[in-house]
Amino acid sequence: MKVILQNLTKKFPSRDKKKQEDVIAVNDFTFEIPDGKLIGLLGPSGCGKSTTLNLISGLLQPTSGKIFFGEDDVTDLPPENRGIGLVFQNYALYPHLTVKQNILFPLQNLKGKDKLSKAAMLEKACEVARLVQIEELMERKPGELSGGQQQRVAIARALVKMPRVLLLDEPLSNLDARLRLQTREEIRRIQRETKITTIFVTHDQEEAMSISDMIVVMKDGMVQQIGKPQDVYDNPDNLFVARFLGTPPINVFEGQVKENKLYIGEDAVLSIKGVTNQEVYVGIRPEGFLLREDGPFTCALRGVEVMGRDISVVSANKASLNSTIRSIIATEKKVDIEGVTVRFALVPRKVFLFNRETEERIYFEAE
Repeated sequence: MKVILQNLTKKFPSRDKKKQEDVIAVNDFTFEIPDGKLIGLLGPSGCGKSTTLNLISGLLQPTSGKIFFGEDDVTDLPPENRGIGLVFQNYALYPHLTVKQNILFPLQNLKGKDKLSKAAMLEKACEVARLVQIEELMERKPGELSGGQQQRVAIARALVKMPRVLLLDEPLSNLDARLRLQTREEIRRIQRETKITTIFVTHDQEEAMSISDMIVVMKDGMVQQIGKPQDVYDNPDNLFVARFLGTPPINVFEGQVKENKLYIGEDAVLSIKGVTNQEVYVGIRPEGFLLREDGPFTCALRGVEVMGRDISVVSANKASLNSTIRSIIATEKKVDIEGVTVRFALVPRKVFLFNRETEERIYFEAE
């Protein structure tokens, strides 16, 4: 089921009596979510991603704009008639019911032509329990389950009606790191098996990039960039997107383009074409540094962290907007840890330029 958001806007009345302006939580959001794909809505707290999800679910009504499920306009349709499955951050399980009873609950509330026999309901409940691998927990109550198991029950309950669209609102944020990794892999497996169009809200960029077919990066209610995770990482449209994606985060410097040379401080670090003389922000991914004794970019060495599969060189530069610069290099490269400075060459495709005022991307060609 494809989902189409058409100029979707949501405003809330201001709580500040002095300022009567409405708060715009979602601002003119237009996007078509392809059938059977998993889409990650990604951004910091307050960016509008959960509001967008609540608009799609019908829990909130848009101020303006339209929502379509396939060819059906569902903008004014109540949540129970939209054919959605919704999984919350806090699981929202009924503590006095067993796992089986929690999963059966949505089916027991079906009426009319959708009403099922007890045997059919039980068959569906067992089917989704097998899908999320909790069939041996059916007689337990939520209080007897771990956080990861409770989350699986919540997903099973959302899936049992085979919804047209599955909505997940930060479903992993209450889990510890190991469980989060395991559960996100399970969500991806389940989505691929069921082929249900799924929208996944998270502030964790690693989470979104690892399981999403496409990601939507949001800030202050506005869409910043939409694309495949790797494409967005490799080609950010602006400085916000570049900074938000990536672990360790991108290194940002104050720089200058002068006569086809990119300068960071006094160092001419790259020869480039297609950019007029101007001051810029320079973003360099951690993997964009090449350790070389004759490298054009000099930094003050602060330390070396051995990570096993690679090495993180920690350094500093007066032009850096980050407190420290992190450069990821291969373990076979040797760093003189007694040295005062470290020199790098740069990988051009891992270097991004941004306008100092607008912070929009400036494209260049490396010579």
